[in-house]
Amino acid sequence: MDKRYFEQIFSGDAVSDAVVLELFRFQYENNQIYQDWCNALGRQPEKVQHVEQIPFLPISFFKTHTVTCGNFEPELIFESSGTTQTINSRHLIRYASVYEESFQKGFELFYGNPKEWCILGLLPAYLERKNSSLVKMANDLIELSQHPKSGFYLYDFDKLNTTLNKLKSIGQKTLLLGVTFALLDFAEAFPRQLENTIVMETGGMKGRKKELTRQEVHAYLHQQLGVEHIHSEYGMTELLSQAYSKGEGRYHCPPWMRVYLREESDPLTIKKNGQGLINVIDMANVYSCPFIATDDVGILYGDSFEVQGRLDNSDLRGCSLLAL
Repeated sequence: MDKRYFEQIFSGDAVSDAVVLELFRFQYENNQIYQDWCNALGRQPEKVQHVEQIPFLPISFFKTHTVTCGNFEPELIFESSGTTQTINSRHLIRYASVYEESFQKGFELFYGNPKEWCILGLLPAYLERKNSSLVKMANDLIELSQHPKSGFYLYDFDKLNTTLNKLKSIGQKTLLLGVTFALLDFAEAFPRQLENTIVMETGGMKGRKKELTRQEVHAYLHQQLGVEHIHSEYGMTELLSQAYSKGEGRYHCPPWMRVYLREESDPLTIKKNGQGLINVIDMANVYSCPFIATDDVGILYGDSFEVQGRLDNSDLRGCSLLAL
């Protein structure tokens, strides 16, 4: 795919089905793993006339195969978290600039220019390991904000509390981006009334606390931190794009990302509404695979979706140990 493709998908305009079908043909011709999967399902390009006919690659392939279009030296390698009992996914990123443009344009679409924000990262578990796509995204957004108080706070809740007090006193727009267990710990230690602040959880209990539903997590954070809505980010190692929820657990995608549903008993049955397993088209994911069949169970409401949990018997990964 050439420069014009990325200019088109990141323009902010809706991406046509014709572009998605072109991407499918590119994948089939250049991604051997994906081609083998399509052939096994009997879904060659001449048989795919509509987006809903495109096969989605099981996300588990990122644990067992190198999923790439051709051979290249990756500029980044992302690895999932997980536990000592799980095999982690590896995502080889051909061009770091594509990931950077995707998350920057996505953030701007939902939250505006990062320079308007002070961005506080509470991501201790992710900072303690290498190759986290979430840490890369948060670190770059922190740098783009250019605010002197932006940064990572690890387990230093006292310093984070002091910073929030200072930001509140000057009316600074603030984004507190945190892994779920750390946000819960901070909210327990420092109950307060936040102002001009968005609290955004990224999932991740890491087995450290009693499992809570997303509703219970959000209700507790609302009570302890005094914010009206808890925002959420939906992303994963195997994708280059993120969906965001500004409350009530309803996620919206940027124009270059689409969500469909599939039946557990029939992976080729694609739905645009109702309940099922989540399939994601990430058009930024050109050089690995843009068509991903996740293990997440969800509900699709036209232009938004909700994540209900993870398919039974699938590996629990670091971003998904929370029972949703």
